[in-house]
Amino acid sequence: MRSVVLAFLFVFVFHAAAYDPLDPNGNVTIKWDIMSWTTDGYVAIVTMNNFQMYRHIMSPGWTLGWAWAKKEIIWSMVGAQTTEQGDCSKFKAAIPHCCKRTPTVVDLLPGVPYNQQYANCCKGGVVAAWGQDPSASVSAFQVSVGLSGTSNKTVKLPKNFTLLGPGPGYTCGPAKVVPSTNFLSTDKRRKTQALMTWNVTCTYSQFLASKNPSCCVSFSSFYNETITPCPSCACGCQNKNSCVKSDSKILSMAGVNTPRKDNAPLLQCTHHMCPVRVHWHVKLNYKDYWRVKIAITNFNYRINYTLWSLVVQHPNLNNVTQVFSFDYKPLVPYESINDTGMFYGMKYYNDLLMEAGPLGNVQSEVLLQKDKNTFTFKQGWAFPRKVYFNGDECMLPPPDAYPFLPNSARRKLLPFSTLVSWVLLIIFAAW
Repeated sequence: MRSVVLAFLFVFVFHAAAYDPLDPNGNVTIKWDIMSWTTDGYVAIVTMNNFQMYRHIMSPGWTLGWAWAKKEIIWSMVGAQTTEQGDCSKFKAAIPHCCKRTPTVVDLLPGVPYNQQYANCCKGGVVAAWGQDPSASVSAFQVSVGLSGTSNKTVKLPKNFTLLGPGPGYTCGPAKVVPSTNFLSTDKRRKTQALMTWNVTCTYSQFLASKNPSCCVSFSSFYNETITPCPSCACGCQNKNSCVKSDSKILSMAGVNTPRKDNAPLLQCTHHMCPVRVHWHVKLNYKDYWRVKIAITNFNYRINYTLWSLVVQHPNLNNVTQVFSFDYKPLVPYESINDTGMFYGMKYYNDLLMEAGPLGNVQSEVLLQKDKNTFTFKQGWAFPRKVYFNGDECMLPPPDAYPFLPNSARRKLLPFSTLVSWVLLIIFAAW
């Protein structure tokens, strides 16, 4: 009984960690469509759809793995490749592409020969978020499988799917047979369908990706001299001994900005030790509007954040009037509430957040219209409730440290001599 309870708690905790209240339907769906049967297997199209609104798969891209149900092999692939061939010594004539029982597949890099390309392939594994760029949120490849079944009744579905995007964090469910996919011809006059289709759904958990946050938030405002910094060790201080100061000579060495195979960061020394800091500054107050400045700073000398995204939850985002130098899209996970929005870089302008240094920041300003029924600067209302960078929730300062609006202005008391002079002047005027 005890083991059953522990198992239930384990499943419940991980399921809860994978649930994102700002993107409740977000997932990565991997679809296998068998397009034709061969003498010993089948040819399938594998399509990866990123249905997450604001979490993309950045460089160095996705890695997909699974375990074959029988003794299948991969004869050939188009648009992707396995990282290892495995032991194919028993084959004499044609040598398969991969003979491993647990193949690991990666996307091809841009610029590969045309005969190795497939639709929506060859982007180095980078897949945009659905909410940011739906046309780039798909990745696909073709695979020819041998030594497997040759009909719907004899094919065994692969098991134990894994997805790295590019690091850990995704948990994939079992493959499930679904209704066959329909395909429409280019002239839209003929419809065909796959011979067999199964889906695999993968969900993301920040808890599985890292035990510490990857970003933090700081606050400031025009009405208070206090600047609320990121909390100390907001992202953990494991890298405290290996961080470098901004004026260190190490930064001038060749290759210091080259990413490591183990993704080890090289962080600038800060009290928060986060790779990314988001600063929210309440800049100006007009009669009917108010203005906010947002700055995102990269403190990692080894990572450029491609296709970065920033998600903010704030009650006044339902009245965004203008966003300067960022693209903006409201997110409405629940139709009755419009308090969440996604900021992201303009294409070919600031959609790349450079590594730490003089160019390692992007910034914009947001103009919001006041809702006179709810608007106030009191009690930290001007600051966001939640902030996500690249799909991971950032550490916010404690609420009691926010730069609050002063309760009242100081009273300027008149000097006693000035008060006496005014009284005498009034008396003389009366005479």
